[in-house]
Amino acid sequence: MQHPHSRRTFLRGVGVTMALPWMESLPVWGADSKRKSSASANQAPVRVAVLFSGNGYHAGHWWAKGAGQQMELGPVLEPLKDVREKLLFIGGLYNEQALKGNIHSSQTGNLLSGAPLVSGGGIRSGTSFDQMIAQNYGRSTKVPSLVLGCERSNPGIHKNYSMLYSSHISWSSPTAPTPLELYPALAFDRLFKDQTERGDQSVLDAVLGEASRFRGKVSRRDQQKLDEYLNSVREVERRIERAGQRGELQGWRPTLDKPNIQRPAEGIPQNIADHMRLMCDILVLAFQTDATRVCTLKLNNDHSYLTFPNLDVEIGHHEMSHSDRGKQSPGWLKVNQFCVQQLGYIAGKLDAIQEGERTALDNSMLLMCSSMLSGIHDATQLPVVLLGRGGGQLESGRVLDYHGKPNRKMCSLYLSMMDKCGVHLKEFGDSKQRLAEI
Repeated sequence: MQHPHSRRTFLRGVGVTMALPWMESLPVWGADSKRKSSASANQAPVRVAVLFSGNGYHAGHWWAKGAGQQMELGPVLEPLKDVREKLLFIGGLYNEQALKGNIHSSQTGNLLSGAPLVSGGGIRSGTSFDQMIAQNYGRSTKVPSLVLGCERSNPGIHKNYSMLYSSHISWSSPTAPTPLELYPALAFDRLFKDQTERGDQSVLDAVLGEASRFRGKVSRRDQQKLDEYLNSVREVERRIERAGQRGELQGWRPTLDKPNIQRPAEGIPQNIADHMRLMCDILVLAFQTDATRVCTLKLNNDHSYLTFPNLDVEIGHHEMSHSDRGKQSPGWLKVNQFCVQQLGYIAGKLDAIQEGERTALDNSMLLMCSSMLSGIHDATQLPVVLLGRGGGQLESGRVLDYHGKPNRKMCSLYLSMMDKCGVHLKEFGDSKQRLAEI
């Protein structure tokens, strides 16, 4: 029978795996596996955020041309002017499954997964790419992913499709939309309430139980070696703790170890501008404290009837979006710009946070998209902008046009983005190819 241990042994505890030194009393069974670190300890992690605004945009004003500081932006994207050197405008991408049904729900429920949707009022989509990252890359943070929203989900059915599809962009599994947090105070609590995190516990304390059991299975000489090793680990932990108290720790650390804003008030703000801005602040704070590295922010639902009295626009969002059929509603551009302003606000705050030679925006990928280009349900091409440099892995300040190209799938973009987070899949959704330019 094969011995249950090898000379390269690992002690495991809650959230901890500790490799032990070579043990002479244990036989060798197989070679050590080779493991690669996704990032250097001295580098800040890559963060991913997805912002969604339903009902599309003013198609005639959604454009960009040029490059770098000379890039020209259409009126809808004007709020991103100050960060255009860190922007990728991506045109011509589409989601093939969204062409079935031609209504809001059928075009939104699979926006981040590319999966076919079940109709007839059923619920089945696909795990979204943000959750694929969270299930792997998000394990090292307190909150694997933060899913925020500014409008309640709609449980109804519209033209044979569940309205839950138009209310959720993040899906933890094909049958489970990720729970949506609408209350800023509760989102704040999730990040900071119960401060005891996995890293607060001594690594040695976490594995002591297994170490005691393991000790009885090795020779007396190896027991002495084990004791010496564990004592050295304890001493290193104490030195790290003392160095941390003196501010001497090396390597990347979050710029904040506690919130720099007060806990928001209970309930949902009645002013939509206040609500969105609070959620933007919480997203930035979550990244700045490394409480999470994955976040989605749904500004409104697809097929949304949200109004914007703060802009002197009393017409419902969905009704305004259909004005693309003819004469444009004068409030439509104002609402579009207001939504894009939220992305610009987040980007500006992250760009002001220095992390070594880069900023937090340089170490992020902020994707903004909608499930249709305009309110006439045109899903043959989608509005997509990507801000940030993915930890130096993205060449920004460019306009990429995929119209007429064989590979123009949204899921190809997701494969490329997941790669930059260390999540490498052979295929995702309806794509087996990356976007070579990303």
